[in-house]
Amino acid sequence: MKEYWDKAVSYEAYKKEGAARLSNPRNEDDVQKKGYYELGLHRMARMEKVYKPSEEDLATLDSKNFTGKILIISEVWCGDASQAIPTLNAFFEGKNEVRIFHRDEDHSLIDQFLTNGGQSIPKVLILNEDFTVKNTWGPRPKHGLELLKKYKTDPDNYTIDDLHNDLQVYYAKNKGKDTIEEILNLI
Repeated sequence: MKEYWDKAVSYEAYKKEGAARLSNPRNEDDVQKKGYYELGLHRMARMEKVYKPSEEDLATLDSKNFTGKILIISEVWCGDASQAIPTLNAFFEGKNEVRIFHRDEDHSLIDQFLTNGGQSIPKVLILNEDFTVKNTWGPRPKHGLELLKKYKTDPDNYTIDDLHNDLQVYYAKNKGKDTIEEILNLI
């Protein structure tokens, strides 16, 4: 796990790399995802403005005496990641280091942490000091998973557009609260 950690980047570098890929696509995949890169960067900027760690959540983190690290497998174009990563970075800032590993550049890490057989992101790895995996979370909070299940159960009456709209409304109203609570429960 230490090798993956060493290849991972800071949140600031992650955003800069995403902006660079938007303005100078490296390959056809980047070109096809241009709109998603723009949206992801926009959503991250919005979350940076609206998320503020609660005193209660910070006290809970302090009480757990967690001295490990947070490694997130992600990509800038991912809608769920654009909500979770700024929140996690702000919450752990100054307490526990957060780094992001690019899923699309090396699948060997995500392949160890599949979600229902898929490479769903973001995937948060809660690491102990010795880089062993204490727990994992992702790709979205429990309510987001419930919305996805609703779509998969009845896509004719609850369309993919309904899912995407409801997810964004949820994220906007929740402002990262559920993500942090769920992560705290895993530490």
